Amino acid sequence: MRVGLDLLYLTPGQTGGRESYARELVPALLERAPELELVAFVNRDAGAQLAAELGDAVQAVVLPVTERSRIQWAAGELALVSVAAARQRVELVHSLANFAPAWGPFRRIVTIHDLQYKALPELLSWPMRTGTSALISLAARRAQRIIAVSGAGRDEIVAGLGVEPERIDVVPNGVRPPPPAADEAATAAMRERLGLGTRAVVLSVASNLAHKNLASLLDALALMPSSRRPALVIAGHGSDDGVLAARASTLDLSADVRLLGHCSTAELESLYALAACLALPTLHEGFGLPVIEAMARSLPVACSDIAALREVGGAAALYFDPRAPAQIAARIDELIADEQLAGRLRELGLAQAARFSWAAAAEGTLASYRRALAQA
Repeated sequence: MRVGLDLLYLTPGQTGGRESYARELVPALLERAPELELVAFVNRDAGAQLAAELGDAVQAVVLPVTERSRIQWAAGELALVSVAAARQRVELVHSLANFAPAWGPFRRIVTIHDLQYKALPELLSWPMRTGTSALISLAARRAQRIIAVSGAGRDEIVAGLGVEPERIDVVPNGVRPPPPAADEAATAAMRERLGLGTRAVVLSVASNLAHKNLASLLDALALMPSSRRPALVIAGHGSDDGVLAARASTLDLSADVRLLGHCSTAELESLYALAACLALPTLHEGFGLPVIEAMARSLPVACSDIAALREVGGAAALYFDPRAPAQIAARIDELIADEQLAGRLRELGLAQAARFSWAAAAEGTLASYRRALAQA
């Protein structure tokens, strides 16, 4: 099977659910089906660096597109991927992040992670919302198969795009396995580096995007009595851009908050190991990788009461209204103060995380490939 991977959106150094999806799924596909011939179509900003990251088993084709220009990206999806894929004689093109080519002499599969532009239209400008809607709708109509990363995502696609449910394959994301044991020296060094002392730590792993709702987490922290207020550590792209720091200063929380920006895998492991709980106040998700990755590391979770996170977290998390800072604060306080509750959620979380793996995601994706190739 010769498969083209539409990775125009992927840029080295950028982190997030869609980026993790590509970086974890591609090697899992090759491990499950080493006979696959994979051709990755990447943007010029990624170029050789991303080609090296994907490895020798994946042929990288660089297209004259920059991910920083939405117009170029859209043009690349609509035309350049189609031309390049035809030249490479692929049987199928899998677009891994919502947008996809609409034509070409090959089968098409698109992974639609979410329809945030419909769920939270107020967070996007009218031109951005209109363009996103047009590209995703076209990709969905022209694809032989659509992959949704959760049952909640499938339902959203059916309702929002009018897609027949039988054309959608639900293939949940996997979880990055934790290291065999936490590096206690690295964890202690991280605690010292951040000046956390012996304080309880609430960790949030999220990019500073509007729908991640990180400001509400700061508002919740401000409601907690200073005598038992934990330290809040936010790790994610853009969290160190000054916006959250300004809000923390306004709330007189500068001494209680650490805004780290992008963190390496090793740094994240240290943060998971030193934290008392993970808090995720997102307004909308298609899956919610930080929830399941925290659970796999025996870290209790408090997160938004939304459909996708309910599906992923099950009974192993505490849920809150992400628009109610007082409720967020109460859930965090519960997890830190009640050791019995935290212990129970640790056990439930480990069992819940064991249901998800990138090997299973690869199997589901390969099955979707076979269905697309079998269609007329």
